[in-house]
Formats: sequence, C-alpha cells, structure tokens
Amino acid sequence: MNYALITLAMILATVLTRFLPFFFFPAGKKTPKYITYLSNTLPYATIGLLVVYCLRGVSFAARPYGLPELLSIGAIAALHAWKGNSLLSIGGGTVIYMTLIQTVFR
Repeated sequence: MNYALITLAMILATVLTRFLPFFFFPAGKKTPKYITYLSNTLPYATIGLLVVYCLRGVSFAARPYGLPELLSIGAIAALHAWKGNSLLSIGGGTVIYMTLIQTVFR
C-alpha cells in the first residue's frame, strides 16, 4: 500500500473541506437561504439522531428499566439549563451515567 498517496489524499480532502466554503460563499455575497435553513435546523436534527442512536439498545421492559439513561438525560438537561455549556453537560452526563451503571445499577 502506498501510504504517501493515502496521506496526500487525506491532506487534500481536509484542506478542500476547510477552504471550499470560503470559495462558494465569499464574504461580500449573501448566503443562500437553503444554507441558512440548514445551519438553523441541522444541529437539532443531529442531537435528536444521537439521542435515538444512544437509546436504541435500552430495554425499558427489563431491569433497570432504562433508569440510568433517563437519569443521565435529566442530568444533562439540568446542567445545560443551569450553565448553558455543552461540554459541561456532555461531560457531566457521561460521568453520571458511568457512575450509575458501575455502582448503583450493577
């Protein structure tokens, strides 16, 4: 395998994804409506997709009935409402979830 060629392709792909938006949407030109729409709706759609993906294997019919997940989601929502910091919310929720599944809901 030619690792130099693969590395070059990865570099080119990274550079293109960083600079193409500046080429297609220059500073003096108005941003198209569909791009503005996507920038407003995609973050919420992505979060919804991640929640569904994370809860796909949870059994609400068997012990512990999804309690660690539901408590963690509640903690994430409370932390985010309190501080408004995504990293704190995600990190805090992860710590709470891991603590719950390793100590309380063994």
